[in-house]
Amino acid sequence: MSVSLDIRLKRANKVYHEGELLSGVVLISSRDALQHQGVSLSMEGLVNLQLSSKSVGVFEAFYNSVKPIQLVSSNIEVVKAGKVPAGKTEIPFEFPLQAKGNRVLYETYHGVFVNIQYTLRCDMRRSLLAKDLSKTCEFMVHSQPQKSKMQLNPVDFTITPDTLQNRTSLPKFLIRGHLDASTCVITRPLTGELVVENSEVVIKSIELQLVRVETCGCAEGYARDATEIQNIQIAEGDVCHGLSIPIYMVFPRLFTCPTLETTNFKVEFEVNIVIVLHDDHLITENFPLKLVRV
Repeated sequence: MSVSLDIRLKRANKVYHEGELLSGVVLISSRDALQHQGVSLSMEGLVNLQLSSKSVGVFEAFYNSVKPIQLVSSNIEVVKAGKVPAGKTEIPFEFPLQAKGNRVLYETYHGVFVNIQYTLRCDMRRSLLAKDLSKTCEFMVHSQPQKSKMQLNPVDFTITPDTLQNRTSLPKFLIRGHLDASTCVITRPLTGELVVENSEVVIKSIELQLVRVETCGCAEGYARDATEIQNIQIAEGDVCHGLSIPIYMVFPRLFTCPTLETTNFKVEFEVNIVIVLHDDHLITENFPLKLVRV
């Protein structure tokens, strides 16, 4: 007997804010009439923290601080035990999206060592001979927009052999530019420009690297790990000197969120401007970013 279970949310983009109603339908499709022992729906929001291999075993206290943090949990019975007719059956549902106790609903974020995820799970219990059915669906939570006015402070930079920390016999070069702001609205691109004023050596490529910096831990110590989210090439080959090269990067959904700092974990972001020389020598300039939602 062919039977399927599905969860369909009313909002096509599946984006919700704290305090809103999460509504939709549970869809049961069956060729024949179907006997069941009840259909339930559960909503859960979890922060999963993971230690990188270099941090495992360093601090005993870490193991308690990296337990999953439950932000929201709710359970309802959609249909009591009974029979579902043949064909398609839609059962509407509504959940108020409210955090547990004094917790805050952090924005959905898929990282490497920090993962903030919200899911709906529907379970249909059936008799002993038939297999129970279940379906899981992820929905997104966006944090409330920042009310205060944002200050856009441009960041000017100059890259020469003297400005680098590791100065091992580098050829002479001068690269200037600016980022339009270091506090960025997550829904707008990171912009700026870069100019290669002069370079004694041939440049192979210029790249923009977006980095997530995830910190997990407690009072005894923290494990801080930086990993790449995306890398975009903004110039290829030996670029013309004195030519303005635009810097433009869109922040990817799910893999970025507004900069977040809590007692057990932090999620921060940085951007690296990477100049690759012809012998594959890398010159990197790092800029911390603060991401906000307005």
